[in-house]
Amino acid sequence: MCFIFCEQIDDSSAPLSLAQLIETNNLAAANASEEDKIKAMMIQSCCQYDPVNYMKKPLGPPPPSYVCFRCGKPGHYIKNCPTNGDKNFKPIPRIKKSTGIPRSFLMEVEDPNTKGVMLTNTGKYAIPIVNAEAYARGKKEKPPFFPEKPSSSSSDPVPDELLCLICKEIMTDAAVAPCCGNSYCDECIRTALLDSEEHACPTCHRTGVSPDALIANKFLRKVTG
Repeated sequence: MCFIFCEQIDDSSAPLSLAQLIETNNLAAANASEEDKIKAMMIQSCCQYDPVNYMKKPLGPPPPSYVCFRCGKPGHYIKNCPTNGDKNFKPIPRIKKSTGIPRSFLMEVEDPNTKGVMLTNTGKYAIPIVNAEAYARGKKEKPPFFPEKPSSSSSDPVPDELLCLICKEIMTDAAVAPCCGNSYCDECIRTALLDSEEHACPTCHRTGVSPDALIANKFLRKVTG
């Protein structure tokens, strides 16, 4: 009995292995050689910088409201679209919604391929009246046999500050990206961030920009209606 008791005491006082030291919080009081303690301390200090902790996490499934902008079907992001690589597939045209624009500022059109066309909440196609007037002025034929004269009554162009950097149209529900401070259509910048695998800003290319971090540009929203 005495032999067994002494053997148990010797086992409990045995030096800790390196693997056990790594899991030990108080290395100073641990029963181990100084060399092993130093090795364990170096391993513990580097654990938080393990590349495994910084590996990109797989993107989860898209929200139910998300629709692929390539095939128009829900359930997958555009990068995972089954039609990717299919040369015979023609992507559907991306049409921006007219959210935030009063109906009195819109003019309905039949052709979904009309320049600047938007989709209203009733499912119809429309373009801003300002754009329609500009397109109409550009299509007017010049009277024959008259020399071309510079027009003095031409309308002022739309300021660049009111144009979205992505779709190049007048901003709808202007939103500010927190990374670079630029303003875009709310739908344009959200779509760009969701379509990007790393949620990269289309202007400054900073990654990890969350769509939830977008800030409403109240001033531009008042100006653009």
